[in-house]
Amino acid sequence: MSSTKNPGRVAGFLYLLLVVCAPLRLIYIPSALFVRGNATATADNIAAHQLLFTLGIVGDLFCGTILIFLALALYRLFKGVDQNLAVLMVILGGVLPAAIDFFNVTNDAAALLLVRGADFLSVFDKPQRDALAMLFIRLHRQEIVAAEILWGLWLFPLAILVIRSGFLPRFLGYWLIVNGFAYLAMSFTGFFLSQYEDRVSNLAFPALLGEMAFMLWLVIKGARPKPGVAPAS
Repeated sequence: MSSTKNPGRVAGFLYLLLVVCAPLRLIYIPSALFVRGNATATADNIAAHQLLFTLGIVGDLFCGTILIFLALALYRLFKGVDQNLAVLMVILGGVLPAAIDFFNVTNDAAALLLVRGADFLSVFDKPQRDALAMLFIRLHRQEIVAAEILWGLWLFPLAILVIRSGFLPRFLGYWLIVNGFAYLAMSFTGFFLSQYEDRVSNLAFPALLGEMAFMLWLVIKGARPKPGVAPAS
């Protein structure tokens, strides 16, 4: 079925591409290279696996780009349901998170530069460079925690659009609302109660499957707006 006849499937495949790409920098690289509380070991791991770390930088840029196209594909799908909500969804779920991804690349680029030890950095000894590299890695993590607010907020207009659409199951919309609150809980825990961050993430995991269910529905079944529906005022 063509994308013109089933625009939901286009959005689904873009969503799938994002889900496949994002874990590289969010999950795999931190688990493979970063040693909590040990700046020297972390810097040595990055120096020994510079290609992998660079792929994480490229992955962030790629994910930021895909986010914009995903938000636009969803806008195309839902603009006839409520154009104002669809625009809000694009801003919260596409433009702003993509900007954070692009900006966050500078933190990893700075960490990699420090680990490589360029000539102009010779005024710093290695422990100092390692500590600075760890600082930029921590800043990257804090910006991800901040981005989780947007990951949660954009799901609310998306969920309302799903519920009102008439061409997608309502339970997906309600699940997306729960998913949005889960992201907000994870973000605020990361900022104010970081010692409980892992516990809250584990508890929130079932709620986070709402996005996965929505994505799989679009990939497998797609979605087609009902003809002749004018955008809501």
